[in-house]
Formats: sequence, structure tokens, C-alpha cells
Amino acid sequence: MGQQVQVESRGMPVVRDELLNSAHKFLGHIDRTLQQIEGEIKLHIPELDLDQDMETLLASPQVVEELEQCVMNWQAQITIVIEEQQKKKPQAPGPMAEVEFWRERAAVLSALSEQLKLPVVKKVLEVMTLADPVTVQNLDLTVTELGSYHLEATENVRFLGTLERHFKNLATGLNFNVILDTLPLMMSSLRMVWVISSHYNTDERMVPLMESIAWELAERVARVIDVRVLFKDRREVSKAKILDGKRILDQWKACYFDVRAKIEKSGRDARWEFDRKKLFEKTDYMASICQDLYNILQTMDEFYSIFGPELKAVTGDPKSIDEVLRWVDTLVEPIQELNFDPYNIRKMGSWKMVMEDFKSKVQAIEGEAINFIDESFKTLRSASAAFDMLLKFKHVRSREALNSQMMKKFSDILAQYCKEVDIINEMFVQHKDNPPLNKNQPPVAGAIYWERSLFQQLKNTIIRFQEVPEILESKQGKAAKAHYLAVGMHMRSYEGEKYERWREKSEQTLPQLMNQTILLLLDSSGAEQDLGRELRFVVNFAPELKEIISETKYLEQLGYAVPELAWNVALQEDKLLRHVDGLKNVVTRYHALMDSLKDAAFMLLSTQVLELRKVMRAGHRRLNWNALGIAEFIGRCSQATSKFESLVNQDHQTTRVKEFFELIECERAKDMNLLSLKYAAMGPLLTKLESLIMETDSSRATHMAHYYSYWERKVYTSLTKMVLKNLQVFNAALRGSTPLFQIEAVLSAPEIVLHPKNSEVYRLIMQSVRDCVETTKLFVRWMCGTCIECPAQRVDGEEEPFIFSFYTDVCQLPEVNERALAVSQSAQRLLSSLGRYLNRWKRYRPLWKLDKVIVMEKFAAKKPSCAMYDEKLQFYSRVIQEVAQQQLVKDEHMVRLVLEPLACTVQENAQAWLTSLGRLLNHSARENLDALHSELQVICILA
Repeated sequence: MGQQVQVESRGMPVVRDELLNSAHKFLGHIDRTLQQIEGEIKLHIPELDLDQDMETLLASPQVVEELEQCVMNWQAQITIVIEEQQKKKPQAPGPMAEVEFWRERAAVLSALSEQLKLPVVKKVLEVMTLADPVTVQNLDLTVTELGSYHLEATENVRFLGTLERHFKNLATGLNFNVILDTLPLMMSSLRMVWVISSHYNTDERMVPLMESIAWELAERVARVIDVRVLFKDRREVSKAKILDGKRILDQWKACYFDVRAKIEKSGRDARWEFDRKKLFEKTDYMASICQDLYNILQTMDEFYSIFGPELKAVTGDPKSIDEVLRWVDTLVEPIQELNFDPYNIRKMGSWKMVMEDFKSKVQAIEGEAINFIDESFKTLRSASAAFDMLLKFKHVRSREALNSQMMKKFSDILAQYCKEVDIINEMFVQHKDNPPLNKNQPPVAGAIYWERSLFQQLKNTIIRFQEVPEILESKQGKAAKAHYLAVGMHMRSYEGEKYERWREKSEQTLPQLMNQTILLLLDSSGAEQDLGRELRFVVNFAPELKEIISETKYLEQLGYAVPELAWNVALQEDKLLRHVDGLKNVVTRYHALMDSLKDAAFMLLSTQVLELRKVMRAGHRRLNWNALGIAEFIGRCSQATSKFESLVNQDHQTTRVKEFFELIECERAKDMNLLSLKYAAMGPLLTKLESLIMETDSSRATHMAHYYSYWERKVYTSLTKMVLKNLQVFNAALRGSTPLFQIEAVLSAPEIVLHPKNSEVYRLIMQSVRDCVETTKLFVRWMCGTCIECPAQRVDGEEEPFIFSFYTDVCQLPEVNERALAVSQSAQRLLSSLGRYLNRWKRYRPLWKLDKVIVMEKFAAKKPSCAMYDEKLQFYSRVIQEVAQQQLVKDEHMVRLVLEPLACTVQENAQAWLTSLGRLLNHSARENLDALHSELQVICILA
């Protein structure tokens, strides 16, 4: 039960309710179906030929006798079913049991009613109506009774169905808030059932239903607010649970009387005059117990708030305070060890005795507290904390003597405050020329923030003193206030001087900074048309400009009137930063493109490089930060860079596979960094556990050595499982059917190869496997018998120190090596499969392997006919068509093989053969034409 309470009190996703309710509903359907299948009473139908006409059936005495007996049996069966149903009762005390009770009855009676509607049953009754009307009349009376009960059950199921969702919320709602929201709606629905239903409009039916609801509420509250585990949770959580539980019990009664008043006010419906003792006696008593439990926690909170960190900080005597707190902790031990149910009203006397014992112990602790506080203020550490403690003591219940004693301690607090003023003033004088700044704060505003934070410490205490006016009105109080004002005036003068110097400097330098060009060209010793790769662009956004903007914003927040020009520039900060980011992006892309080009590619694209630099020239020649065309300039540069980038992309096709494995490595790094942080947090958690159990914080407790070892084994086991699972999943992906990256097939005459090469792909796959195992190096082993990470060790002859991590153990595991080997074999099989697939394209190898010139010369030497030319031309045309119909993308497990570059190359080679044949055919045809022309000329001359 304790585990269940803990789960319910901490809350779960909302889907829990839906899943649980659906599961209950599904189980109910299964139960009713099984009952109908296994326990359904079937009306016996005689095995007679009832398709004959009525006269024939009536003429047979044997048939009439058998049908008469059948009808009598039906009447007996129906009567027995009705009697059995009348004897049944709900199987559980909750309201859902009553819903299931009526559903079961409705299902049984409905099954009988449906059988009476069968054609064969009607035929039997028609025959018997003519043969023996009395028997049929007796059956009709029973059937009428069945129909009445069936109608009652069906109507009750329909009306209770409107309440079912509310009943399930009471039993399985996510938390008490769900029940609190449900109760008003449920009570309104009960009223509707009371008004409309023909059967749930009487005390005999409605009171048991409400009594079951009250039982369900009491059971739920008792289950969640278990006094045996209540005080083990955080007090805030426990108090919230108790208040919610009491609200449920109170709201149950309030909702009842609210609906009852509405019924009486309407004057139309029957009044609710139910037995209130049955409905509210237990819930009212439980509400009083909840109030007692809340008072207990409230009392303990008061003691904990008094004897807390504040008092330890003020008095410097934590040991004595801890002793008092241990005494406070024992207050609830008798309640946690109760041998009776406190919610049982029959144990009212026993519970009263427990509460009386608690109150007497509380009074004893209060007396001890008064003695302790008198000794606590002899030495003070903080005037503000001591003053807070005085006010807190002043408002503690039932401690009037303590309050009067505390008022005498204010003189000690004023003396301590004067010491604190001197300490802060000394700190200010020491660091005012180089004050410590918070992250991202500019120097001037940061210095003022620092000065004001020091001053605020003094001011806060003075303001607190004003809550008790008589403190500052005393002679000692006036002296403390004067000391505070003198130090404060000195600090105010310091911040004014800081601001004035900044204002003068910003008014002088800001116009110059805004007139600077937006880009700088570095290392430009040659002309801009020079193709030197050392040319670099830099965004010329001065750090001083950014600092002025930051100072302006911070100083304006501090209440200073900043110069108009500085304020106008600060208002443009978002636009300026967008321009800076845009320019940095353009410059970064430009440099990345330049750096990615090899020397040959750089010279090849020299014209385009000069065009790109020409577009960027305006940024370092004429545009400054006041210009309105910066956004358009960035757009032009981005467009020009993109155009240039598209030319460079062809040189970087091999990066596709690398990007995939880099993405894997990036995601792995994220996950492993998170896991390593969680692992690093285990040591402090175990140390905290040590402090709770052993009251030490050494991280090397002897009695916890086995516990340290246990968690180290757990980490080792988890890392091993993680590595093995990752290798298994990666191997499955290698052999799976989902492509994760693509490789191109290209023709590198005379061979067809993958791009990137097989060896590069295999190297990347196995590097990913090694990286998977080597991630365990992030988890440093603990020193023996401790939860302290082993320090790095220097090893002779080694430059890097040796780190004791789980990698040493994980990498030697046979299972890890076996799975790494499996990945290697899968990768080899995958690449071999791709190679085998590419072998199909080797049938086109003659297209590029043969020398076209030599082949064409040999072919021409044979003096081929036109038919021979046509055969050759048809062959190469068919090759082009065949390649065009080939599958250009082949998915082989995790690799998508792109065949388009290869296909294009093959088609280009085939087309080259066609072109060569065409030229040869053209040359042959011209020779033949010239020969024919010469012959015709000779014939003409001879003629």
C-alpha cells in the first residue's frame, strides 16, 4: 500500500486514467462475454419438422404433446433465471460493482428475451395457442414478468452508465484534483437519475448507491493518506495530500446538501431525506482525523521553521539545534507505529489518547525552546538574519513569554549591524577601482550594479528595522542609521562619477564607430584582381560599439538618462546584430568555399572568384553602419555566394557518407555527455547518502565499500549492455532495408567503382564501431572502496596520462569483439553485394575499353554494306535505350546506390560510338557518291 500511495501522490501522466479506465471497461466486457458463453441459459427447441402447415402439426398428438412439454420447460427455465437474478447482490462495496451488477442482469435477461423472439419459438407458440391456450397464457405471464425485469435492468444500466465515468474517477483518478472536479458533476448526475429514472427514485435504491460512493471516497482517502508512510514524505507534499483528502470528504457532504437544497427549492421533485448517518458518519470522522494529521504536520513545521538553518546561522550552535530537532522527529513515531486503523470510528478513544500524548510532548519541547533561545543571542553572526529570527519567534503561536524576551535582544542586533556597515564599506573602498562584474555585464553598469548590491545589503536591513519603529528611535538606533547614511552617500557619489565619465566618452566615440565600413579587407597587399588566396574579409563591428549599446541598456534600466544618440543606436541593436550575423555568415561561407578549393579548382574558378569579390567590394569601400542598404548588400552577397557554392558542390560528393557518420558521432557525443554527467553525479549522491547514514562525507566510508562496488558493477553492466545493443542495432541497420546514406557508382575507366571507394566506406563503418566502444572512456573508474574517480596516472614513455576507465574492461569482452566482428563481416558482405550488382554493368565494358579509332579503321577496311552499318547503329541505339530503362537507384540494405552518373557515362560512350559510326558511314557514302558521280561523267563523255 505504501508503494501505491507514493505513486499516486507523485502523479502520473494523464494517459494513466484513460488506460486504466479502458482496461477496466475491457475486462468487464470480457467477463460478461464469458458469462454469456459459458453460463447462458438456452431455451430447448424440439427437433421437430415445424415447417409443416398448422393443421398437420395440430393433427399429430405426439407433436402437440412434445411442444406442450417444451413450453412448460421454457416457463420453468425463465422462472428459475428470474429467481436467481433476484437473489444476486453487487459483489463489491464500491459504486462500480452496482453498475456491473445491473449490466450482468441486463445481459442475462436480454439473452432470454432475444431467444423468445426467434421464428421457431414463435411457431411453437402459435401451434400451442391453438392446441392448449392455457399453457401459453401461463408462459405469457412469466414472459411479461421477464420483460418487466429486463426493462428495469436495461433502464438502470442506461442511467448508471451516465454515472460510470464519475465512479471510475473516484476509484482510479490520477489524483485528488480529479475527484474534486468529479464530485459536483457526479452529484448533479445523481439528481438527474433521481428525477428521470423509474427505479432509482426511491430511498431503497438511492441510499445504497450513495453509501457505496461514500465507501469509495473513504477507501481512496485512507489509501492515499496512510499515516504509516505519511511522515516519511516531504511535509509540503503530505500536507497538500491531507488538505486535498479533507476537501474531498467535506465536498462530498457539501455537494449532497447543495443538490438537496436545489431539489427543495425547485418544489417539483421528490425530496432527499436519506439516512445521513449512513452517508456521512464515516467521512465526517475521517475528515476530523485528516484535520488532526494536518495540525500535527503544522506543529512540526513551526518547530522546523524555528530550529532551521536561519537559527543555526545566527547562533552558531547547530549541534544543540539538531538535538532539539531529533526530539521533534520523535513526535510522530507513535503515530507511525499505530496498531489500529485511525480512520476506524470504533477506535475514536484510542486516537484521542494518541493526540493527548502528542500535545503534552509539544508543550515540553516549547519549554525547552524558551531556554535555548535565551542562550542563542549571546553571540550574533548576522544582524538581518537575527532580526528575521526575532520576528519569526514573535509570531509563533503560544509563546508570549518568548516574544517578550526577544524584544530585549534588539540592542545586540544594532551593534552587529554597525559591524556589518564597516565590513561592507571596507569591501567597497578596496575594490571600487576594479570591481567584480557579473557575466556579460559592461564595466560601467557592472560597477554600478556591484556598488548598488553592496548598498542594498545595508539598506535591506534598515528597511527591516523599520518594521519595529522603536529600534531606530533609540539612541543606539539613531547612531546606526547615521553611520549607514554616511557610507551610502559615499557610494552614491562613486556611481555618479562613473556615469558622467562614460557619457562624455560615448558622445565622442560613437559617431566615429558608426561611420566605419562594415567590412575590412585583410592581407590585401596586391590588387583586388589578384587571385591570392590570402585575402580575407572581417566584419568591422567594433567591440566598443557593442559595449556602448550594452552600457546604454543597462544604465537605462538603472534609471539614468542616456545620451540620445546612444539610445537611438541601442534601439537598433536587433537590426545591427542581424546585420552582423548576416555579414558573418556571408564571410564565413566565402572563406569556407575558398578554403575548400584545392589549388587546381581555385585556378579553374578564378573568374567566378573575382566576380564574387567584386560583389563584396561595396562592404569595405562605401557602406558604413549608418547605411540603409546593408540588408540588400547581404542579400546580394548571399546570392552570389550560393551561385559560387553550387559550382563547388561537385567537388565534395564524397562528404555525403562522412556527413552521415559525423551525424552519428555528434548524436552519440550528445548522449554520452549526458550519461557521463549523470555518472559524475553518482559520487556526490552516494556521499550525501553517506552523510545521512554514517554522518560523514568522506566518499570513502568503509561500511559502504560494498555499496560503492555494487553501483560500479551496475554502471559496468549498463555500459556493456549499451555497447552491445548499439553494435547489435548498428549491425541490424547494416543488414536492414532502410537506406541511410547514398553512394554513387561512377566509371573510372577501365573499371566501374564506388564513389567514395569501398575502402573509405568500410573505414568509416569500422571507425564508428571503434568510437562506440571508446565512448566508455568517458566513465572514469572509482578508486577501490570509494566513490571518488581515479586520477590520471603518468606512465613512463607515454606523453598522455593513463585514465582508469571502463573502456579497459569493455573492449576486452568477447561479446563486444564478436559483435564488432559481426559488423565488419556485414559491412564486407554489403560492399561485396554492391560490387556484384555493379558487375552487371560490365557487359557494357567494351564501350570504353576498346579503342574506337582502331576498331573503326578495321571495320571500314572490310568495306561494310549499309546493312552492316545499320546492324551496328541499331546495337548502340539499343544500348542507349536499355541503359535509359535501367533502375537508377538501388537500395542495398542501408546503402542507396545512385547509378545515374554511371548510366550517363555509359550512354555518353554509346553515343560516341554512334557518332563515330555516323561519321564513318557519312565518309563511306560520300566516297561512293563521288565514285558514282565520276562514272556518270565518264558515261556522258563516251555517249
